[in-house]
Amino acid sequence: MAEKNYRASTGVDEFYYAMIENETDNNVVTGDINRVKFLQNIEIEMPQEATRAYGDNRTAEIAISSGNITVTSAFHKIPAEDKQILFGLETVDGVTAFGGNDKPPYVAVVFAKTHEDGSKEWVGLTKGIFMRPNITGQTKEDGVEFSNEEITAEFMDRYVEGFSDAKSVLFAFDEKGETSNRDTLFMKVFGQPYPNTGTDPEGA
Repeated sequence: MAEKNYRASTGVDEFYYAMIENETDNNVVTGDINRVKFLQNIEIEMPQEATRAYGDNRTAEIAISSGNITVTSAFHKIPAEDKQILFGLETVDGVTAFGGNDKPPYVAVVFAKTHEDGSKEWVGLTKGIFMRPNITGQTKEDGVEFSNEEITAEFMDRYVEGFSDAKSVLFAFDEKGETSNRDTLFMKVFGQPYPNTGTDPEGA
């Protein structure tokens, strides 16, 4: 039996997304895989609730119901080009606008949880929609304080090749220097290979 891995993650990196063509039942990822750099933190909420049936003064059966999957992500800055795609915004003459009829596209997402030894756990989110963020600002005081941008999305199940049922969240782990499981996860989530654009040690 292989030795179990008990290493905890210490960071996050490499946030990628791609649009999903929802006109057919195939949920085909269309267009390029895009990266948003400088991911600061991300939280995936996957609530479940147990429902008990009783008989003879005891529990006869337990059923599990799953709630909505919510993803909250914070970035140093989300470029305007990515906002236009993720939130389905219209741009006219260099001016981008939010409106009541905005239709954000379905997207798939992959990001990495990093470990101190150089290994990575890759997380894939198969189909979801990002919701427009709040707009905030703050006056500059004596010191310099950087703001960040937080966005929230709702995700759902999608058929993923090789699995018997539709899935919403996928995981894959690679030791330092290895990429085979990462590459497999990218193909399952995006239907496209990992984009070899290159990254420097600071993730820029």
